[in-house]
Amino acid sequence: MDLRQLAALTAVADHRSFSAAARALHTVQSNVSAHVARLEKELAVVLIDRDTGGLTPTGELVVARARRIQAELDALVFDVASASDGLSGSVRLGVIGTTGRWLVPLLLRAVAEAHPRVHVVVVDATTTSLLPQLVEGRLDVAVVALPLANPDVEAEALFEEDRMLVAPNGHPLAVDGAVSLAELAAHPLLLEPRGTAFRDALDADAARAGVTLSPQAEVDGMRLLATLAFEGFGPAVLPASAAPPTITSRAWRAVTVEGLTPRTVGLATRRRSLLSAPGRAVVDVLRHVVVTTAPDHPGLRPVER
Repeated sequence: MDLRQLAALTAVADHRSFSAAARALHTVQSNVSAHVARLEKELAVVLIDRDTGGLTPTGELVVARARRIQAELDALVFDVASASDGLSGSVRLGVIGTTGRWLVPLLLRAVAEAHPRVHVVVVDATTTSLLPQLVEGRLDVAVVALPLANPDVEAEALFEEDRMLVAPNGHPLAVDGAVSLAELAAHPLLLEPRGTAFRDALDADAARAGVTLSPQAEVDGMRLLATLAFEGFGPAVLPASAAPPTITSRAWRAVTVEGLTPRTVGLATRRRSLLSAPGRAVVDVLRHVVVTTAPDHPGLRPVER
């Protein structure tokens, strides 16, 4: 078994065909096919379904391991380069969209100033989408909603944020001050679907208050949900980081909801892996950015370490 075989298999998994994998690897299809065939022969299993181009269940297991191996090799290269020539390399950072709205611009600027030879690749997705990418080694670190229940991931809390109501101006919920959960439940809301962490937390708070929230529409994606609320489509409960620092506008009003528990956002890394030197540097900068800038954003509070 060699690294070229693992790289060929991973490329086929990513691009869904041998020809596309060959183009991605800047080689010919026969080389990719030969590498995969040798790996299958050595392991005595079929890794690629030739009819569909997809991975077999065993192939999924091998690719997951191969991604982690490649991530460790990348970290090794970056560590050696940083030790000899100064901090350099790439860091793949996942971030949930609502947090990324305010955090990513500040982070990229701070990393560029402190470590100009470190390149940050940002992936914007939901927590449930980011975690598999982190475990498989496609991400080095991720900013996600907590808590997590994945044995392969370690997490630390970065900040807490209030859940607030965004209501169109003129709506009965667009009031000065605060509303109760009972008042909230009296009106249809823009909500994420049941089964998402944010919606389940809202429903749990509502149940404790003896009420049930009703959807005007269910939208699987907090950024789209926030956009609809800001454009006046309907009232929605959002994390504070989803809103611009100026909390009022011509179209909508931010309203406190009594009885809602805050959301915790944290930093996730692979449990059995050591971040590269550039990765550790980016994490240090990220923590500093959160501590120094979160208090300037209404409803955000850094977690003391």
